[in-house]
Amino acid sequence: MKNILLITIIGAIFLTTSCKNESTNETSSEAKLLFKSGFESGVYIDNRAYVDNEDYRYIKGRDKKSGFSWPIDILGSSSSGLHYISDDNHEAVFSKLQRVVGHNGDYTTALFQKENYEFRGDTQCPYEILNIKEGTKDLYIRYWIKLDSKSLIQPNMWRTFFEYKTKGYADNQGFRLIAFIYTDDDGTPYWVWQGDKNPSNPIWEIKNRTIPVPKNRWFLTEFYWHWSEGNDGRALWKVNGEIVGDHHGPTTRNAKPIDFIILTQIYGNANPKYQWIDDIEIWDKIPK
Repeated sequence: MKNILLITIIGAIFLTTSCKNESTNETSSEAKLLFKSGFESGVYIDNRAYVDNEDYRYIKGRDKKSGFSWPIDILGSSSSGLHYISDDNHEAVFSKLQRVVGHNGDYTTALFQKENYEFRGDTQCPYEILNIKEGTKDLYIRYWIKLDSKSLIQPNMWRTFFEYKTKGYADNQGFRLIAFIYTDDDGTPYWVWQGDKNPSNPIWEIKNRTIPVPKNRWFLTEFYWHWSEGNDGRALWKVNGEIVGDHHGPTTRNAKPIDFIILTQIYGNANPKYQWIDDIEIWDKIPK
């Protein structure tokens, strides 16, 4: 009887220990939040013009609501900021923090960006996550965005608000992942999810005319990728929880790591156009 009791106790201890180990493993596999901000109190845009910095403007400060600080420094990055390109002294395109009614109906601070016209080429103002050191990692990004309506009804136009490029892309040795909105001959907008080796040569392209493009109202956009040159690679884009495109296959070329991420962007040939961005979250994998 004593032997049976001893075996029962030892078995119970072993079972309890095993359960604890399983629980620890499950916890370690959960998604990790790398960055979160809704541009709330403490966040501001430093509009000083720094010498020899290619006209970057830096979002700075600690978001008192989320506890995370700007500039974004995920994946070992540094010097991330808003990059003014062909901006005509910030007249062609500009960015600012603005109080607006947010996606939940309450007042919020959001990043407002507007492009009035094109000036000497590729006028744009991306927020670039730069100098990435860990460019082979998985990443999940989500934020709320609101686009104007007039730029989305002009026939045969395009705009984009997200992309990444790997090292070597400028020399035709790398890879770009990019999210487009195109309009057709009738001015009806649709989504395009694309991987390419240069702007005119898509490697793969997913067109989605089924999910409506929201005009002048907030929608949730989500991006996830598994960096790989093999068939296990993945590039997923969702809008309001619906899949715009889910590519399975290479998400790089020539094993090149990600060089920089354009977290948000105002760029395209439909002008004038504007947008608001709010409640950014970045995770190391898709959160449950």
